[in-house]
Amino acid sequence: MRADLTPHPDWPCPAVETIAVDVARPAHDALSFRYEVTGRIAELRRPPERPPARTDGLWQTTCFEAFLRPAGGEGYFEFNFAPSGEWAAYAFSGYREGMRPLEPLAAPTIVTTARPDRLTVEVSLLMSGLADGPWRLGLSAVIEGQDAAKAYWAVTHPPGKADFHHPDCFARDLPEALTP
Repeated sequence: MRADLTPHPDWPCPAVETIAVDVARPAHDALSFRYEVTGRIAELRRPPERPPARTDGLWQTTCFEAFLRPAGGEGYFEFNFAPSGEWAAYAFSGYREGMRPLEPLAAPTIVTTARPDRLTVEVSLLMSGLADGPWRLGLSAVIEGQDAAKAYWAVTHPPGKADFHHPDCFARDLPEALTP
C-alpha cells in the first residue's frame, strides 16, 4: 500500500516537495514502512546517526511515525522512527490517554539513505501479538528545517492544529498479512 502525505496548511516546509510511504505486512506479526522524502534534503535538520536505541522525544526533530488501532477500538499504538536509527513505541488506552512504553517489542531495523534530492527511511518491525483482523493506520512525519521550523505531514489532518493522535488521522486500512 502506498500513501502520500500532505503538509498541515499552517506549517509548510518549502524544502520538501513530497513525502510518500509504502507499507507492507510480510507476515501477520511483521510490518515494513518505507518513507521517501523528495526535495532539498540539505535544508532539513536530521539527527546524527546513532546506535539503534529506544529514545523518547524523537518528534522534536525530523522523524517518521505510524499509528495502529484495531478497527472500532479506542486503544492504539504509536511508533516513531528517526533517520538516526533511534525509535520509540507506545501504547495508549484511548485518545492521548494511558500512554506507556509498548513492551515487549524487539528493536526495529531502520536503514536511512540520503541523497541531495531524496531521503529514504526503511523500517522493518516485528510485533508479536499483532492480531489478524481489521486495523486502522495513521501515517505521519515531523520535518524540521535548518531554521528549526517544523512541518507536520500526514495522510489526513483533522480540523485545527496538527494532531497525529486524532481519530481522523487513522485514515487507512492496514494491509492484510501476505500468505505463503
